[in-house]
Amino acid sequence: MSDNPFGFGLPPEEPENGDEGKEKGKGNQGGPANPFGFGAAPAGADNPFAAMFGSLNPNDLGAAFQQLGQMLSYEGGPVNWDMAKQIARQTVAQGTPDGTKDESVGPAERAAVEEAVRLADLWLDGVTSLPSGASTAVAWSRAEWVEATQPAWKELVDPVAERVGAAMGGVLPEEMQAMAGPLIGMMRSMGGAMFGQQIGQAVGVLAGEVVGSTDIGLPLGPAGKAALLPLNIEVFGKDLGVPKDEVRLYLALREAAHQRLFAHVPWLRSHLFGAVEGYARGIKVDTAKLEDAVGQLDVSNPEQLQEALQQGMFQPEDTPEQKAALARLETALALVEGWVDAVVHEAAKPRLTSADALRETLRRRRATGGPAEQTFATLIGLQLRPRRLRDASRLWASLTDARGVDGRDGLWEHPDMLPTATDLDDPDGFVHREQLDFSEIDKMLGEAAQQNGPSLTKDEPKADEPKKDDGTDGKGESEK
Repeated sequence: MSDNPFGFGLPPEEPENGDEGKEKGKGNQGGPANPFGFGAAPAGADNPFAAMFGSLNPNDLGAAFQQLGQMLSYEGGPVNWDMAKQIARQTVAQGTPDGTKDESVGPAERAAVEEAVRLADLWLDGVTSLPSGASTAVAWSRAEWVEATQPAWKELVDPVAERVGAAMGGVLPEEMQAMAGPLIGMMRSMGGAMFGQQIGQAVGVLAGEVVGSTDIGLPLGPAGKAALLPLNIEVFGKDLGVPKDEVRLYLALREAAHQRLFAHVPWLRSHLFGAVEGYARGIKVDTAKLEDAVGQLDVSNPEQLQEALQQGMFQPEDTPEQKAALARLETALALVEGWVDAVVHEAAKPRLTSADALRETLRRRRATGGPAEQTFATLIGLQLRPRRLRDASRLWASLTDARGVDGRDGLWEHPDMLPTATDLDDPDGFVHREQLDFSEIDKMLGEAAQQNGPSLTKDEPKADEPKKDDGTDGKGESEK
């Protein structure tokens, strides 16, 4: 788990030399060292805003003041999403560390993606009982991916950022809040902008690596749209020695499989996103530390406030609530990715000579933790362990052998029917265990409600009671 997923302080200075930046950040393959953590400013940063704006040469001064104005004038929610999108687009425009620049998707590439998704859906029809979940297939540039996924990022990040912001503001004594009203407003504006800046940079880095809309196991794009990024697919398959068409088709299988799952398991999306909100509700900030730091602040001295931010005075605690929410999310993501891995392998194995190689490449890609994995880990402190993914894939494959496709996919009907983290440790035990049939339970409850429910009035006899002999036929009319 990330040691400091939301520690406040200034972000590290971005070096002007791209190679130097890549060397410094190679721990996460060119991404920011801590895309969502506001760590301490680098040594020697005399200007308190230098780490935020970079080297202030005359050419950059106007843009720096413009950005500062945006920060101080922001009055929205916990994250300045306009700034996040702007910075993500700028990050995309700069290109990836390998020198690849974003480019528009041409008609030929769009047609190739549409054909790959169509064929992928045809192959998946034979290996899963879930019908197609993609009404359209789209090919996105990196910039289009940033635009299309922002609503999902907003839904993921806002609860966490809001909880951190509320915890920060709540430690000020009431009398100090009244005295420091303008300063608190400025802090909120800067906090929203700082979140926006860091999130925008992280999403921009992520856009240079993802190949579709479901790479991290969550539905980041609009519902019903199977999306692929041709440029990133080309980079992904560059040194694999696999024909480009096969790479595209294999990745289309994965995207289409995700779409089926999220389209036809209606509770799944809210279950995953709800676990993130559960993490946010579990955030506790060390209020004693905050109160001590705030008590020593001179509210009329912004530089002192800046120094406190640089020292990381806001550190969320690692609570049992957070651990429980992350455990639920980790297991659910492992089950999603394991099901997709098993289903796609079953569909691709007889048809693609490179199926095994592509499967292992994607597994290793997840295991080594590229920008996608590290962005998500930093976002909510979660690392999806490859061991869990492999265990989940083996469990779904065993279920297919033991219960067939319908029996396997039927487990998605209700969250209580799914395997747990303990079941991933003992897949054979789960496969051969009798499962509750929720449809039968619903039927029994319905029958009980009909027998004992409000359908019987106080004047009507129950089934085992004799009809009263009152000279009527039960309809209020005398028998003749």
